[in-house]
Amino acid sequence: MNESRGFSALMRLIRPKQWIKNGFVFVPLFFGGALFHTDALLAGVITFFAYSFAASSIYCFNDIFDAEADRRHPVKCHRPIASGAVSVKAAYCLMILMLILSIVISAALDSWKAMGIILFYWLLNLCYCAKLKQYAIIDVCIVAFGFVLRLLAGGVATDIALSKWIVLMTFLITLFMSFAKRRDDVLRMEKTGEAPRKNTSRYNLTFINQAITITASVTLVCYIMYTVSPEVIEHFNTEHLYLTSVFVLVGLLRYIQIAVVDQQSGDPTRIMLHDHITQFIILAWLLSFLIIIYII
Repeated sequence: MNESRGFSALMRLIRPKQWIKNGFVFVPLFFGGALFHTDALLAGVITFFAYSFAASSIYCFNDIFDAEADRRHPVKCHRPIASGAVSVKAAYCLMILMLILSIVISAALDSWKAMGIILFYWLLNLCYCAKLKQYAIIDVCIVAFGFVLRLLAGGVATDIALSKWIVLMTFLITLFMSFAKRRDDVLRMEKTGEAPRKNTSRYNLTFINQAITITASVTLVCYIMYTVSPEVIEHFNTEHLYLTSVFVLVGLLRYIQIAVVDQQSGDPTRIMLHDHITQFIILAWLLSFLIIIYII
């Protein structure tokens, strides 16, 4: 029984549910029209797991570094290290193991660039966990840039050139979601009088709401510009991609509703996994995009 609890605690420490974020490495395949190319798909899968293990290594370090602060948090106090379910020594060992697995798996790509991007992501996030996340705005920008790195790793590994619009959209949509997540922290600070993060006091609802509105608006405009750009129309041989903008708009509005009305934007991964309306919108967008570029 104790072994089962110990294994469960270790799994919670590496957060496999959060691996869904690393699905961004498949974005180049999707927009590059190579989703059904076996070699490219295999390279994408390898990159996904290499990135996931690197991310799990960072989760270990983050929980080690934040253990004391997490013990004072109403939700994070249940994390494995903060609750005492996993020792700091064991967490460091797991952190190193995850990094080694990431390096070994990424070596199978035979792409030093992809491995370099993953290692850069790992180093950047070490700095983020140790210091950079204490600075407002810089923190959300680094989180968003981390998704751009996922995108670049997927592009390099599969040898697919990335459109500038895809890179911009990735940064903007993840910046939008990061601000929505910070909104949850601000609400908690207003209710309890204690800042969940050191930089939460540098945010307030007025600023967060404006930041969410700006990033959502620019994201939508950027997506529309992508769908009507001459190079994209030529690449996919269709002028109908702009129709998928409807689902992007509705998806952004739904996420804003969750953040502002429901006040439950603290965990983007949980929203993706449990909010059926969001899932339906994403599925509808995916299907419409696939039909337009692969069938029509």
